[in-house]
Amino acid sequence: MRAFSTVVRKTAFAAAFLTFVPVAGPGFEVLGVSVARAEVVSTVVVRGNQRVEAESVRSYISIRPGKPFTPREVDDSLKALYASGLFSDVQIQQQGGQLVITVAESPLINRISFEGNKRLTDEQLGSVIDSKARGFLSRSKVQSDVQRLLEAYRRNGRFRANVEPKIIELPDNRVNLVFEFDEGDKTAVSRISFSGNKSFSDGRLRDVVKTRETGLLGFIRTTDSYDPDRLGQDQEALRKFYTKNGYADFRIVSASADLDRERNVFFVTFAVDEGELYRFGAIDVQTTLPELTPDRLMKVIRSSPGSVYSAEDIEKSMEEIVVEASKNGYAFAQVRPRAVRDAATKTIAITYYVDEGPRTYVERINVRGNNRTRDYVIRREFDIAEGDAYNKAFVTRAERRLNRLNFFKSVRVTTEQGSAPDRIVLNVDVDEQSTGEFGFGAGYSSAEGFIGDVSLQERNFLGRGQFIRASVQFGESQHGYSFSFTEPYFLGRRISAGFDLYTTHYEPTYFRSYSEDTKGATVRLGFPITENLTIGPSYSLYSQNIMLAKSQIDGRYTNGEASIAYKQYLSQGHKGASIFNPCPGGGSCERYTVTSMPSFNIVYNSVDNIQFPRDGFYVKLQTDFAGLGGDVSFLRSTLDARYYRELYSDWGTVGMLRFRAGHIQGIGDNVGLINNFFQGGETIRGFATSGYGPRDITKINDPNKKNDAYRINEALGGRTYWSATAEATTPFPFTPEEFGLYWSVFADAGSLFNVDSSGLPKQGTAIYKNNNQNGTQIGKFTYVDDAAIRSSAGFGVVWRSPFGPLRADFGWALTKGKADQVQVFRFSGGTQF
Repeated sequence: MRAFSTVVRKTAFAAAFLTFVPVAGPGFEVLGVSVARAEVVSTVVVRGNQRVEAESVRSYISIRPGKPFTPREVDDSLKALYASGLFSDVQIQQQGGQLVITVAESPLINRISFEGNKRLTDEQLGSVIDSKARGFLSRSKVQSDVQRLLEAYRRNGRFRANVEPKIIELPDNRVNLVFEFDEGDKTAVSRISFSGNKSFSDGRLRDVVKTRETGLLGFIRTTDSYDPDRLGQDQEALRKFYTKNGYADFRIVSASADLDRERNVFFVTFAVDEGELYRFGAIDVQTTLPELTPDRLMKVIRSSPGSVYSAEDIEKSMEEIVVEASKNGYAFAQVRPRAVRDAATKTIAITYYVDEGPRTYVERINVRGNNRTRDYVIRREFDIAEGDAYNKAFVTRAERRLNRLNFFKSVRVTTEQGSAPDRIVLNVDVDEQSTGEFGFGAGYSSAEGFIGDVSLQERNFLGRGQFIRASVQFGESQHGYSFSFTEPYFLGRRISAGFDLYTTHYEPTYFRSYSEDTKGATVRLGFPITENLTIGPSYSLYSQNIMLAKSQIDGRYTNGEASIAYKQYLSQGHKGASIFNPCPGGGSCERYTVTSMPSFNIVYNSVDNIQFPRDGFYVKLQTDFAGLGGDVSFLRSTLDARYYRELYSDWGTVGMLRFRAGHIQGIGDNVGLINNFFQGGETIRGFATSGYGPRDITKINDPNKKNDAYRINEALGGRTYWSATAEATTPFPFTPEEFGLYWSVFADAGSLFNVDSSGLPKQGTAIYKNNNQNGTQIGKFTYVDDAAIRSSAGFGVVWRSPFGPLRADFGWALTKGKADQVQVFRFSGGTQF
């Protein structure tokens, strides 16, 4: 009996196996089809569809009328229909000669909304998900979107973020899709540490990487959260830093980020192997290109034998050689550097081999990831376009330019094979970042008191790469407004063009006895000659209104009285006026002038960081010519040269040498007082604002009080000045690095002299009580003007705050003139962030 039962069970199992009965998912069923023979249907009928065309449904299945099909094709068709995301339910049945496909369409998404998100905008989140409004709802796609959204938050430092999708049903098989967020606290980077570094301290290397440690000011930072992409960029930044500073064998052993879930912080560790410090050995060029001799190409090489090895110099030298070759008609020139290490002498000899490269052309440039920035803003940074000869050096230069724009978190340029062996496709992948900025600045100047600034700035206006800035300045003794616009590619060329509009008002202070209103505009151009050299012509038109209050011209002399030199300057604007009655008619006394001034400047800038430089040169030479119309005529030239160098990298000590100079010369007239140079604590610390240089030292006697006298002591300015500074800055000892505190020691020297005497009253001019020449004489106009060197020394404290660098200096004058004004303490700084 048991044997008979076993035979029955086996027979039933075999029958079931020979009959096709696929196991279907919930909500649909399939009519069994015998696998013993292939079935054939005459038509395929679609039922239940409302929005999706029947022909679209048929396109997803592999079964065709009149052709045999197998159970596998039925199964594949089911999978394809479900994978389309268009249907929530599918049934396939064979009814006689028909194959009937019954579908239930997925709901149509009416709207997608985000709730509870503050750190990421709706636009940012919408670009992450695959589900789209007016598309079909796919639950699998929604779950995938949840993971994408969580990943977006993780990349923004929110590892505790939670996303819950909700589906709100609407009539007509429509739904609203809502993603609700609990963003959680920011997962900050608590510590960044390094191991294996001997030549550079942890603090110095922390300045190299973009990731920052959190601290007291972490609430206004965005780079103190963990971002895996940024960690990759940090590794590349470290590699470039070391290979730029002589460590050719540098490598990163590991880069790890460990999450402390209880504290919700990351600990980032870079393990490095620095290798040996190398210098350049012999440098040579060998070329197979006619007309391009080695001697000619050696002139564009950035490095020299004996200097510290730099991979960046090699890269830029290759680019310069390619550019030089292109100018001579060799579009396919190829440069291959060969390095030969000498371990004994720790030198690397470099030979640049220049020859004709393969004739490869750029078939296409694909720009991807730019949701806001226009394609042409990215493409114009390339010196090559579709159809041009491909050259890797030009691509490397374009990638560096794109990174320098500061529009993108990352830029990556890759190549792939084109449609032919001699065709290359360039793929430019960018990751955009915010370029708009609402900023404010606050500071305090010992001369001007409290100073504030509120501004709205956009570096990539409307995605066109244009720069705009509107600001309002205010303070205890000044206020003003300004607006700037810059187009970096004027007329489709690498020429910057822009304009500035501004108005300022200054109140009288202890060093300025008059008030001043200035309104003006400037138009400017910038022509890049090389990567570091720029020339910039400009034209300015501005008006100045200088005013003395009635108390300064009423004939009563008190401390703070305006010099009669200024009264003579003001009298030139009034008919019948004199230094004793500069403004007939009473009231305020003022002079209004218009200056029309073309200018030209040359700027060389190779510093590594504009705000906190550690290495490089900055030189600016500017010449202004006033007299193209207007009321004043002069020629003015100024020079500002700075050199930065890291003196002791392990301590982060940076040295700076600075030299400034200027001269102004009247053309056909004297240099008006207001156009002179005025110098003080901003150039030689230890002196007050406008504290040194030519001054009025007139002695005033009060005839009503015996032996009662005082000196006016007002700065007159000078036509020539120079100043020099030597300074060393290092991190403040025994304070956390996150505070950004530094201290410096400095020595300043300089001089201001050569006032235009033709614009002043004559020495010894009598001053009368009540401005009446027939009255009582109470003094004689006297001034000092010498070219003696003023000097000072001292120390300062610098705070690299999120608002910009703020500093307090303590300076003591070592040499000074008898009328100079000194000031030991000076506080200044404050810029927008």
